Amino acid sequence: MVHTSKSVSTGSSDFRIAYFDIDSLQEKYQYFKDVSGQMKQKEANLSSQMDALQNTYQKRLKELQEKGPTMTQSEGEAAQREVAQMQQKFQQRQMSMEQDLKKHQVDLMTDVRNKIENYLKEYNREKGYAFILSYEPGFMLYYKDSVYDITDDVITGLNEQYNAEKKEKK
Repeated sequence: MVHTSKSVSTGSSDFRIAYFDIDSLQEKYQYFKDVSGQMKQKEANLSSQMDALQNTYQKRLKELQEKGPTMTQSEGEAAQREVAQMQQKFQQRQMSMEQDLKKHQVDLMTDVRNKIENYLKEYNREKGYAFILSYEPGFMLYYKDSVYDITDDVITGLNEQYNAEKKEKK
């Protein structure tokens, strides 16, 4: 469903422009908030897993250090190899988990972006804007006239679409 509450013309029928505030969208678009929550949960799970691995590693390292004075030379060398392998496995696991997290985040944010773009295509069929820009403070847009602000329309429409999708899944 496309939400329409205003139409803005620049005086030229060939060139119309509008914008929406990214900050407001992130704050009020429920799907974005849900995705952000999913990312935070995944980060917390990653952190928990890494803490558990770090604790296991530290515990084994402490055990080997305590046995150190009574170890033979060959036992000491074996312990050093074990520690090196544990450290290498820990670092590999950490890198792997971080890459998985980053991929998950990119996938989720790509989905958010696609939902916004698809909604804007539908929204713009009726509105006929030449450009719909996203505004984020500090990013190359130095002036904006609120008469061209479609943020509320976009947020309302996206939330209606998301809520309808959620109802369909139930």
